Amino acid sequence: MSSSVRIHLSENELPAGVRKNSIVFATSDGYAIAVKDKSEAEKLLVIQKAGRKLEQLGIESVEFAGDDWTKDAQWAFSIGFIDTLNKGDVSFTGDAADELTAMHESFAWVRELVNLPPSEIFPEALCERVVSELSKVGGKAVSHRLVVGPELLAEKRMGIHTVGRASQHPPAMLELDYNPTGNDKAEVDFALIGKGITFDTGGYSIKSSEGMVSMKCDMGGAATVAGALMLAIRQGLNKRVKLILCCAENMIDGSAYKNGDIITYKDGQTVEVVNTDAEGRLVLADGLIRAGELGAKRIIDAATLTGAAQVAVGKEYNALFSVDDSYAEEALATAKKEQENLWRLPLAPWHQFQCPSPFADTANSRPQKGGGTGGASNAAGFLLRFAPNQGAGWLHFDLAAAYHGQSNSLFAAGATATGVRTIASLLNA
Repeated sequence: MSSSVRIHLSENELPAGVRKNSIVFATSDGYAIAVKDKSEAEKLLVIQKAGRKLEQLGIESVEFAGDDWTKDAQWAFSIGFIDTLNKGDVSFTGDAADELTAMHESFAWVRELVNLPPSEIFPEALCERVVSELSKVGGKAVSHRLVVGPELLAEKRMGIHTVGRASQHPPAMLELDYNPTGNDKAEVDFALIGKGITFDTGGYSIKSSEGMVSMKCDMGGAATVAGALMLAIRQGLNKRVKLILCCAENMIDGSAYKNGDIITYKDGQTVEVVNTDAEGRLVLADGLIRAGELGAKRIIDAATLTGAAQVAVGKEYNALFSVDDSYAEEALATAKKEQENLWRLPLAPWHQFQCPSPFADTANSRPQKGGGTGGASNAAGFLLRFAPNQGAGWLHFDLAAAYHGQSNSLFAAGATATGVRTIASLLNA
């Protein structure tokens, strides 16, 4: 006999004795979620909230009862039901059960990576975990190279080395190759680039204590693109993808980089550092340069890059930037299909010049709190300087929805893995 709690969807009126506007109520054999007279979007929101409520009741295992549980409904419930430590067992059902299981396991892995304490996830440790997990799903199609510490200088990955050189844990760039073609000369269909700042003090532009509490999540971009590649492989990906993780700890000691320093990148561009807490764009620049060297047809980067994006779209949406309108529209349509919130914010070629410097080609920010007005677009404009082909075929995800410091009605505290489904679907398009 199953020990799982049975969960129904109810299109009926609330039973007598149940408070008006309740979304979940007990039944003779489990619980029911009230979805009467709800649109499809409203229904999914109610189901996710019900998942959170049932998890908070201490229920450990559920199974879906009845024939009304669509793929999207099951997924919405599972996102709400799983807690911070990935507890909560969901038994998926129907034709989409295997697909949902793959999604569930990929999301759980991403959440685990992001939620681990920074003592366990430093640059090389993050890279090693990613290689290990993707090798399990990709088998012989996966190979990799890891560039660490002084090796970064030899390869002129100046942004990653500069940001990470003050840490006892050396900075690293992971280049993982998923090549199911078996042809070493096959074209690279996609480059996925992730910001892997495993802890961010802000450097000499130091954060407040409360601002540092959640900074283990600053490698959320690396975890998101790695998780998206994992999911895409499990969904049958047959394209060559290069995963580039730009990893560092932004720490402080006598060797740390300082405001006023100039970084000269491999492509010759110079950058004045006016804010050491605007470090994510400095490491991603190396990844974008590498994507250009590889001749990748399409490039997607993801990063917990700016607080300005959260100010604009909140923590319920990720922000999208691109100067390639058709590709941006494809991404927005894909996110809608995958039930993930994504909103496009402005990016034009002139955003490249929004952070001027009298001493270098550009500064890495403006010398104002949060980078001043338009901070998220200006950060994207900085990245556009390094994107191959003047940004054609390039998408930048600013992951405003990647992490919640506290639980809410939809998500447990910690990582959400929002964005994984969208990016995986783009890879398989």
